[in-house]
Amino acid sequence: MATKKSSFLVYLIAFLSVTALSTFGFDILTPPSSNNGGSWVLLHSSIGISAMHMQLLHTNKIIIFDRTDFGASNLSLPAGRCRSDPNDMALKVDCTAHSLLYDVVFDSIRPLLVQTDTWCSSGAVIADGTLVQTGGYNDGERVARTFTPCDDDQCDWKELPEYLSVRRWYASNQILPDGRIIVVGGRNAFSYEFFPKNFLNYTSPANYYLRFLRDTRDPREENNLYPFLHLLPDGNLFIFANKQSISFNYTQNRVVKEFPVIPGEDSRTYPSTGSSVMLPIRLTGGNQTENPEVEILVCGGAPNGSYTKAERGEYISASRTCGRIQVTDPNPKWVTEEMPMPRVMSDMVLLPTGDVLLINGASNGTAGWEDGRNPVLNPVLYRTYSSDPSQRFWVLNPSRTPRMYHSGAVLVADGRVIVGGSNPHRVYNFTADPYPTELGLESFSPPYLEARDSYLRPSIISIETPQNVVPYRGSFGISLMLGLYLRSRGIEAVMMAPSFNTHSFSMNQRAVVLKVTSVVQLSLVAYKIEVNGPQTTAIAPPGYYMVFVVHAGIPSQGVWVKVQ
Repeated sequence: MATKKSSFLVYLIAFLSVTALSTFGFDILTPPSSNNGGSWVLLHSSIGISAMHMQLLHTNKIIIFDRTDFGASNLSLPAGRCRSDPNDMALKVDCTAHSLLYDVVFDSIRPLLVQTDTWCSSGAVIADGTLVQTGGYNDGERVARTFTPCDDDQCDWKELPEYLSVRRWYASNQILPDGRIIVVGGRNAFSYEFFPKNFLNYTSPANYYLRFLRDTRDPREENNLYPFLHLLPDGNLFIFANKQSISFNYTQNRVVKEFPVIPGEDSRTYPSTGSSVMLPIRLTGGNQTENPEVEILVCGGAPNGSYTKAERGEYISASRTCGRIQVTDPNPKWVTEEMPMPRVMSDMVLLPTGDVLLINGASNGTAGWEDGRNPVLNPVLYRTYSSDPSQRFWVLNPSRTPRMYHSGAVLVADGRVIVGGSNPHRVYNFTADPYPTELGLESFSPPYLEARDSYLRPSIISIETPQNVVPYRGSFGISLMLGLYLRSRGIEAVMMAPSFNTHSFSMNQRAVVLKVTSVVQLSLVAYKIEVNGPQTTAIAPPGYYMVFVVHAGIPSQGVWVKVQ
């Protein structure tokens, strides 16, 4: 009871404060215009490993891992444990950790033991919350690994040796409507396969040839590794590699549609590494159908030949353009937009507001050992819903830490973005000039977390569905508190899928804006909204999502639900 009273007093004070501002002529019909460009906090100067790969779990913990074949890390395994691997290229017996679990709430870490080499691998979280991680290098190139979250800190990596049919090094993963994972590409792997395998049909091929992957490979630079994958609401797979993209029916091994080549001379996938997101699927208004409109955004990259030049010590300017395309249009065309600065190796993080955060990376060179120069320290906010393309980019406050090759970023439930990694060297090198190996972990708070907007920030009290399970084609209620409800600005409920981030691409990243059918005021600061769940598993594959309530551009903290 004391907690409820305290919360009520906080919101009452906020309400009275807003009333006072109104009395003195402050316009409260729209939220205050903030010049705040976000804020940075150093969480740990060292977590012991460099964050090459990151995956948020529904336990509000992030599993972080690097490669295993460079020697000892700066984090010891507990209780005298050691990893024995006769195939390891640096240490046959290694008593240090190359993976860890970071607890977002308690800001603590727990070392994990990963056995085989995870260098440049991929992953996805399946419906029960288990991370399935695939491929890597050397003895890890055909391994599938799983990590199932637990409550007692006893869980660790499990390995399925030789599970994959071919080497999957620099491949990409996507969760599918039926709960399987598709694994696409990799170095000299012009094919795709599925996890789990079809053990019931022994006549099924181990993998399927995909000519598109061979056609998009540049002879000297490749430029088609870590292809961008996005599951479209019609169930087909959007695949982007180099400069080209297709809609692909993976059940029939058939290209459904070839999209126009993205304009310009810039390659967009590894090692000319740009990034990509599928913009939020909006199930609102007339878009609440089984095949809603959807857009893809691709930003950054590097001109043809950049990688070859960087290997010779010539670091040319990266791409400064984005391409945006509505793939559901009968005649889709790329629309080019210009960023405030060139970017390569930048991450693109979908935010609950529907905006996109461009963060990390460099302005010259490409991905690869020692191949990037001039870090881009300023994140940029891409305002998705701005009708004026010239007003979509907002340069935010800079970090002090260069985040170059092998860095990453993930959104967490409190609305922050956790940032780590950067190791452009073959081994850990803490004296390298100008970009030493970075083991630190920091957080970036986007402008929507500014304290002055707290009276506009919803706070979710409960998700009114049994055990926080969201049904398909059903509806559910969300109870919340809100200091001041601006009806003209509306309320939205957004589901955000946790992503697997590596090499500037967040696999399985997804935002679904649900239809709010009613808003009922229960008391001075308490409200209940009724929301329609997603219609199909292609719109929202089964699994865990964060639900945010967004009011006047200010999101609540996310609450985990399970869609099934």
